[in-house]
Parts: sequence; structure tokens; C-alpha cells
Amino acid sequence: MGRVHLSPPHVGELERALLLDAFDSNWIAPLGPHVDAFESELAARVGVGHAAALSSGTAGLLLGLELLGVGPGDEVLTSTLTFAATASAIVQRGARPVFLDVSPATWTLDPALLAQALDDRARAGRLPRAVLTVDLYGQCCDHDAIAAACARHGVPILEDAAEALGATYRGRAAGALGALGVVSFNGNKIVTTGGGGALLSDRADWIARARYLAAQARQPAPHYEHTEPGYNLRLSNLLAAVGRGQLRALDERVAARRAHNAFYREALGDLPGLTFMPEADYGRATAWLTCVLIDPAAFGADREAVRLALEREDIEARPVWKPMHLQPAFRAHPAVGGRVAEGLFERGLCLPSGSSLSTADRGRVVNVLRAAGRGA
Repeated sequence: MGRVHLSPPHVGELERALLLDAFDSNWIAPLGPHVDAFESELAARVGVGHAAALSSGTAGLLLGLELLGVGPGDEVLTSTLTFAATASAIVQRGARPVFLDVSPATWTLDPALLAQALDDRARAGRLPRAVLTVDLYGQCCDHDAIAAACARHGVPILEDAAEALGATYRGRAAGALGALGVVSFNGNKIVTTGGGGALLSDRADWIARARYLAAQARQPAPHYEHTEPGYNLRLSNLLAAVGRGQLRALDERVAARRAHNAFYREALGDLPGLTFMPEADYGRATAWLTCVLIDPAAFGADREAVRLALEREDIEARPVWKPMHLQPAFRAHPAVGGRVAEGLFERGLCLPSGSSLSTADRGRVVNVLRAAGRGA
């Protein structure tokens, strides 16, 4: 038996054919016809006007914040339960993140806390420059409630949908719910190019500027002319070719992950002290990662004991994200609440969820969990 990975890449013959097409054309990097096509196809899939294909989701966050005018001294309100890139992008812009707790009903940014934080800052005359939402583990935030709170104060939303491509919120696609949206094509995502991401928006001028800045802000001149500093953040033609093939299989990949989630719920749902991340009734999550909460008193073992039991059987599992307000890199920044996110980190575990996960390997995961708890 081989190792069961948490969320490995899942590629097929179409990706290989498109990659070879890019290779044989000698359009290696930078850019090229597959980048143009990938951007067009991605924008159409998400339902926005434009997309800029970039070297990572983090690059999308950095550029999105810059386009919204975020800079030194500004505040950006965001969720504390997220991957570090969300917070790092804010700090790298010279701004200050303010970490807000999540709702226990969705594990995403608590709209009531956000509304209160915005009202408090409006009274103090120091509104944040932006709100950076996080669509967590394939589930969208409650964007209508968040948007209503932001609209009252004229604060724009940048949507971090890095983990949620393929998810929907009231019929709208993840990545299309803010003024700007970001998706990731990292190796563990549902759609992967090995490494990459994209910035999405209906505003053509924003995406054009993002492309310009991401290509070293080069001016249209026969020599290299630069009137402002830029970045090297564009996606290569080779990786875009892989992304095109991946995107065509998105529905199939999401269906597979949701099937894994349903299997785990059926096979483990009777165990005392074990519950699953809720799926909000306002949308359809991708189940990018299936996450469980373990109550050690009822289950008979804590989250770390279960993770180690899985590891002994060569099965990869991972704790739920450690909240940003607990991370040494970001402890100096303010937080609003945090107890919900802290509890999710303490008790939460992500189970193997890759779309290529076999029935036998799912069974291995279930057997370990059942043996670890009182249900053995």
C-alpha cells in the first residue's frame, strides 16, 4: 500500500496533450497563446469579464490589494481562519491586517462581527481600506451579508477564493463575489497548474493594469522602458496549457470530492464526538478538503492522536488552519474575537480528499478513525 496524500494533483491525457502542444510550439515562457486562452476560459467559467493569469494566488492577492489602493498605514479586515498568504499579502503591502473571528455555522468570516467592526471604525473616523474575505476549504463566505455591511461604508471587497474554485454562492461562482477575486492553482488545488493563480474582475482597466504590473511594468517601447516599478508575476504558457485541461475537468473533480465527503459522512457519522464542517445552505461547496471536528471527551482521542494514528498507517492528514492571530508572524496585529477559530484549530482535522482518492484508500482512512475512537 502506498501513501495516501491529503490532496495530490490529478491530471489526465488532455493536460498532457495541451502541455506538449505548448512545448512543441516553443512558446515556453513568458506568456503565449495558452495564457490568453486560459484567461478567457477561466473568466467565462467564473462569470466575470476578465482574468489575469499569475504565478500564484498570493500574487493575485498582492495585485488585488494594490489595485484597491491598499498601502502603508491602511487597515484591511480579514478572517483569522485562513492560510498565511492572506495575511502576508496585507503586511507586504505595508498595511495592517485586523483578524476577525469566523461563524461556527460556516467556518467563514462572521458577517455580524464584520458589520460591528466597520461601524466602530466609521464612528472613529478610520474605515479600513478594504475587506479581504476568505472562502474556506471550498465553501464561500456569506457574501450578501458581508457586501451589505461593506456597502454601508463604501469599503471594497477582495475575495480570496484560492480554496474554492468551482464553489457557488446563491448561484454565483466563487471568485466573482467581490470587486476583485483571487483563485489559486497550487499543486493541492482542484484545478492545478503546479503553481499559479489568477486575479478576476469585471473591470477591464483593473485587469489590464494587473497584467502590466505583473510583467515588470514595461512600457510599449522598442527598448526596456519603465516609469514605475513592477513585478515578475505572470503565468507561463506551459503552465497555462495544463490549466486549460484542468479547467475542463472541474465539474468532474468537484463531484469526486463531494462524493468523498458524502462517503466520510456516511461511514463516520455515527461516531460520538466526531462532526463535520457544515455546508451552508446558501451555496454549494466543493469539499476541497473534508474537515472534521473531534471532541476528545466524547470520541476517546484528541485531534492530534487521530492525526498521528493516520500517519502511522502512511495516511496524510492536517490540522485545520491555525488562526492568524495566534501565528507568531502576526500576533502584533489586532483581532476581533477568535475563540471560534481557536476551537476549530484545536479540534479540527482535514482528511484525504483528492479527486483521485480510491475507494480502498477511503476505507483505510475510515478504519483508522473508527479504531481511534470509542466506536472501535
